[in-house]
Formats: sequence, structure tokens, C-alpha cells
Amino acid sequence: MVKDMDLLLEKAATLTEALPWIKATLGKTVVIKYGGAAMTDPALRESVADDIALMKFVGINPVIVHGGGPAITDLMERLNMKVEFFDGLRVTDDAAMEVVKMVLVGKVNKELVSSINMHGRLAVGVSGDDGNLIRARAVSERLGRVGEVTAIDTTVLDNLIEDGFIPVVATVGAGEDGGSFNINADLVAGEIAVALGAEKVIFLTDVDGLYDDFDDKSSLISALTLSQAEDLISGDTLSKGMIPKIGACAIALRAGVGRAHILNGTVPHSLLLEVYTDAGVGTMIVADPAGAADAADPAAADASSPADTGGTA
Repeated sequence: MVKDMDLLLEKAATLTEALPWIKATLGKTVVIKYGGAAMTDPALRESVADDIALMKFVGINPVIVHGGGPAITDLMERLNMKVEFFDGLRVTDDAAMEVVKMVLVGKVNKELVSSINMHGRLAVGVSGDDGNLIRARAVSERLGRVGEVTAIDTTVLDNLIEDGFIPVVATVGAGEDGGSFNINADLVAGEIAVALGAEKVIFLTDVDGLYDDFDDKSSLISALTLSQAEDLISGDTLSKGMIPKIGACAIALRAGVGRAHILNGTVPHSLLLEVYTDAGVGTMIVADPAGAADAADPAAADASSPADTGGTA
């Protein structure tokens, strides 16, 4: 009986710890870039979906953005199509673009929507083509239908959020020529966070965050400024996969998004640990030192998160 009571008290303490963060995030928009192993491992996908549903139920407005590179490569190989990358970006001709849309819009998007909706009538899947949500243009002739964002129209997202839904966005963009473009999901997440005036943007990946030395796991950086993060790029210490994430952080933070976070999506419930606990997880990036100071006090007037310590498709 005593052991049971100790367990109950521990659970009560966890809920009490979450209370100020629940209050601080009530009604705020958080953009979550869903990626990494959490996209391909059913158990991890369910864990992420659980976290997203809980965030919605306690008052956050989550907006999910995803790509789907591994699944695209898998289907192209099964169809005996050439898989080619140039400067880290998938060369996407018209035939490859059809596969990209099939995978992102018809498979990955629907799988995540279905997982979230196990908890109720919560999620609605859309792509950047819908309502001209994401307008795009070609990056280069060499890359074909690889695009960059030219404009975000949040009408569809605003309506879904107002009606109580969680938008799940596949990063296919609409071109002026009537065709679609394959766009890096990290950069889209940053652009959507800006357009929605989001409180924060979170990137789920397969590592714990940013490191001073990736080979030294004790060198995890819990918090840093954007300029410090960009110095890591110039210092050639980041993996190629991290570079677009830092670029997306720059887009968001320079336009007024409060904070950016890089989390390990393979850690069960990392989203909840980041948003609703004092310790947080992963790496937090802020626009300037004043932003980091604000994050330390959940009672501050503008506080909205815990004391965070934390290629195209």
C-alpha cells in the first residue's frame, strides 16, 4: 500500500509540475516538424500522436508539418525509378513528383492523421496545394520540381484551428504553372510558424539535439542563441541534415517566433517532456539572450514554455 501511495504521489507531483506550463501555453500555436524514425516506426508514431493529442486536449494548438524522404525513396526503388540527389536535394522530375505526392499526401499524411484520430475527431490532413497554402517556385532547373517557398496563405490552417482541428501538412507546394513542387519540410515548418505567429517551432529528429562534438555525447548543448547555432554551421561541426533545421530556426526566430527546439523523436514522449516539465529535453535556440532569460520563469508575462533545456523529402 505504501509503495502504491508513493507512486500516486509521484504522479501527482508530475501533474503539479506541469500546471504552470499548461497555463502558459493555453491557446498558443506550436508548429511541430514531424520527421526521423518516428515516421517509419509504428510504435514511435503512436507515441508522437499521443503527445500531440494530449497537447491539444490541454489547450495548445499544434500544427504538424511533415516530409517523408525514406518512404519516397523506398517506393521509387520498388518502381525501379532512378533515385538521385544533388547538393543534398532530391532530383525530382515530373514522374518522381507523382511519387512524392502519392507518398506524402496519400500515405505519410494519412497515417499520422489516423494515429492522432485514434483519440477522437482531432486531425485533418492537408497539403500545400490545398487552398494555395504553400506557394512555391523552382529552386533550379537541375533539380526539376524541387521548390522553395514564395508565400504562405494560412486561410485553411486558420479555419481548421478555429474549428478545433489539428492541421497536418504535407510539404507539397503549388506552383504558378499549375504543377506541384517538392519542398524541404524543415524550411516549410519555419515559414508556417512565422505566418501563424507561432509561439515556438519544434523539430523532431533522431538525435538528442545539437552537440559541440557529435562524437562526444556529453557535449549536448541545452540552449544557445541563433548566432551561436549559425556559428556551428560555419565551423563545419553539424551534419548536413541539421543545416536546413538551423536555416528554418533562423527564418522563424528572426520573424518573431519565440523559441525553436530540436528534440529526439525516438525518445518516448519527448514532446511532453519538453513542453510540460521544468527540465525539458533537447536543444533550445532563441533569437537573443533575453529570450533565454524569459524561458526560465513560467510566471513571466510572456512565458509560454518550460525552462527548456532542451533535405527535401
